[in-house]
Amino acid sequence: MGDNTPRILIVEDEVASLNLLVSYFEAENYQVHKATNSSEAEKIIASQTIDVILLDINLPGKDGLALTRETRGKSDVGIILVTHRDDDIDRIVGLELGADDYVTKPYNTRELFARVKNLIQRVKANPLSGPSGLKTSEAVKFDHWTLHMGRRLLTSDVADSIQLTEGEFKLLSTLINHSGTVLSRDQIMNRMERREWFPSDRTIDVMIARIRKKLDDDREHPKYINTAHGTGYIFIAEVTAV
Repeated sequence: MGDNTPRILIVEDEVASLNLLVSYFEAENYQVHKATNSSEAEKIIASQTIDVILLDINLPGKDGLALTRETRGKSDVGIILVTHRDDDIDRIVGLELGADDYVTKPYNTRELFARVKNLIQRVKANPLSGPSGLKTSEAVKFDHWTLHMGRRLLTSDVADSIQLTEGEFKLLSTLINHSGTVLSRDQIMNRMERREWFPSDRTIDVMIARIRKKLDDDREHPKYINTAHGTGYIFIAEVTAV
């Protein structure tokens, strides 16, 4: 297979479901790796180049949420969580730990394939959209931070580089592209394109908190993201294209 062949790791302890997904993605010309538990998955992640991980939350031993947390600390690979449970808490925790998407069983296989395909495309593209004209820039700068669009990477002359998850990048870039404008949580969700990621306002708040922590932005005395009480959020730093 060529270098452009999409590479997926499917982590699923139900063997019948695992083999069905493997066959489906192989028929779509994906390079497929498979694992039935976190230990097997970790070995594959350490030794292979993977674009997207389809990860069942309910695994024996170390569960999918723990594996998500550990994997995200080392890699910006795409992660789609799969579970039987349709629970807002799982969604929030999964996104907070760095997952990019969330699917509940039973799922439509073609929809799952579309999500995987779209995630691969999105993480390799610049998803910025908005009125500021920054979407054509390779990077934008605010304060001592530079946000590199294609890589979802924050760099700084005075701080360590930060790799953003896709959700973090979409949220931060949405705020930046509308800097100086208060956006409600509903407006933020709509502008992030994939509204089904966000089952509640609480998810947006959790992601905002995570971005603030990475930027070392004090909620009480913000330099970048200010809370518009009762409304939403506003990006208050001056932004320039690089």
